[in-house]
Amino acid sequence: MADREDEELQMALRMSLHGSPPEAKRSKPRDSAEESVEARRLQRELLASAAEKRMKAAENKRVIPVRPVSAIEVVAEKSVATSAGSSVPMEEVASELPDGSVEGLGRTELDARVELSLADADKLFSIVFGSDVSKNILAQWCNQGIRFSSDPETCIGLVQHEGGPCGVLATIQAFVLKYLLFFPDDLNKCQDNSPLQSLDLTRFYQSSCSPMNDFTSITEDRKARALVLGMLEILFLCGSLKTAVVATLTVSSRQAGGRSEDRQNNEMMTAYLEGLSIESASDLQKVLRIKTYDLRDIAFQDIMSELPVFQSRMGALLFLISALLSRGLESIQADRDDPSLPLVTAPFGHASQEIVNLLLCGQAVPNVFDGRMDLGGGMFLKGVSTSVEVGFLTLLESLNFCKVGRHLKCPKWPIWVVGSESHYTVLFALEPSVQEENELEELESRIRRAFDAQDQSGGGGFISVEGFQQVLRECNINFPPVKLESLCSSGFIVWSEFLQELLELDKSLGGLKDSSGSMGKKLFDIYHFNGIAKSVLNGNNVGMGGESPLQRPRLCKLSVSVPPRWTQEEFLSDTCDNRTSEVNQAAAESSQHAPLVDCIRTRWPRAACSWIGDAPSIV
Repeated sequence: MADREDEELQMALRMSLHGSPPEAKRSKPRDSAEESVEARRLQRELLASAAEKRMKAAENKRVIPVRPVSAIEVVAEKSVATSAGSSVPMEEVASELPDGSVEGLGRTELDARVELSLADADKLFSIVFGSDVSKNILAQWCNQGIRFSSDPETCIGLVQHEGGPCGVLATIQAFVLKYLLFFPDDLNKCQDNSPLQSLDLTRFYQSSCSPMNDFTSITEDRKARALVLGMLEILFLCGSLKTAVVATLTVSSRQAGGRSEDRQNNEMMTAYLEGLSIESASDLQKVLRIKTYDLRDIAFQDIMSELPVFQSRMGALLFLISALLSRGLESIQADRDDPSLPLVTAPFGHASQEIVNLLLCGQAVPNVFDGRMDLGGGMFLKGVSTSVEVGFLTLLESLNFCKVGRHLKCPKWPIWVVGSESHYTVLFALEPSVQEENELEELESRIRRAFDAQDQSGGGGFISVEGFQQVLRECNINFPPVKLESLCSSGFIVWSEFLQELLELDKSLGGLKDSSGSMGKKLFDIYHFNGIAKSVLNGNNVGMGGESPLQRPRLCKLSVSVPPRWTQEEFLSDTCDNRTSEVNQAAAESSQHAPLVDCIRTRWPRAACSWIGDAPSIV
């Protein structure tokens, strides 16, 4: 029997190599057509039999490991078995079709996903939601997809319908904007195998392409590619630029028989999720499937084909899980100051700062200052330790509840997630030059960084005499002995008093006094996007004839004016007498105020902002 199976397999292979059935004997011309049909039928049967045997053999040989989530280090499978039992790289087997799909023997490997053990699912669920999560919070996180707004004016934005996952959506939005605005040419290709593309300011300035400012001209395909590129960058960042874990559902978008943008796929996903309820770790474990990648182009093609999964109502939660698994659950807990608290905070189910920091910098640290703060006795508070691509601003800093460090405040690209007490939105500019500083601004920033490095007050703005002496040495500041003694007389140095003395100290001595007028005024535009769908009442969006007002996100353009750095007279006027100069008073009269302006002023002190229509909302 085995000999006969081998003989059939060899015959099928020989016939497939010929590409056509054996030629009919010339002695029987009248039967040639019938023999040709019979030969083709035989060929099909033999090929089908051979393919079935190969698939069974491959399944018997291949072992898919199911490992604890906290220790996931699985490298994406890079080879598949050939019919002869040899192995070839997946990159050579899987080929990209013109429509972006993948064909070839790699298809089986690309579809290989593993499930979590129940113990791993329990740990994951506990870290995210805790042990006493309400059904309302679970419903918020299980009913938010990652979808672009259908409204033309806000078409570049991800729309939010439920409270809670805004921290995840806003951070993804920030990375999507990075690609849409500054690297539109990269949306036409995804060919390199590196974890992240080499994106830098030098390349941007040398590019002939100006930043995108006509948002309505961006096609759906380009937005989809920007979304996948942004998601991948975050996941590989969480995976230390080496690997990315992607969490999807038991159902695959490919089972719909079409590409990710096909309506049939979306309808199938909606039908699959109808009635699905996640109320426990076991519920999550039943529907969750994961896969690990170390090749960016393979991951790109896979996620592109699975976009309906992330666009579905489970999308935001699946992406959060992907980021957590990419980092590793043990590493997540080690990043945190208090790992006993859930990442989704009660009672409203908001994403914690740890979630936002994880997606921004790849580590689930709970604080927004630079580095870590030594509390003594071997205890530390963890902040952001590296520079970031997109940054973070918060209303809480303007209220003196925290201090955002330079890493988050001055990212590589002029894009910021903006936090309020209960919501996350996005602020962005079209030109990286909005972050450039002149000579004295750079000097003040350098002195402030040195000062903050010695600040152990949790952002209170004062340091010890010993720390002050270190700042003076690092920044080459030479105060006269009388001034130095006066500053140190109280035993600690406050930043505002230190700045006042710097404004009196000549630039040649390390101070900020300059009569050249080089500290010029800045004028630029900046945009604010709030993804939550609310009633938009301004302008032509008011409902006519009793109709309900339009429910959509809000994109607001702000004109920003940043005055020159304070002179000594202006500083004293503002701090002591609460007076403003005529120039500042005129600017104040023409400016408008909203809580967002307070956030902007944490980045650009004394900025004046104006806009058309309703005030931009950060709640």
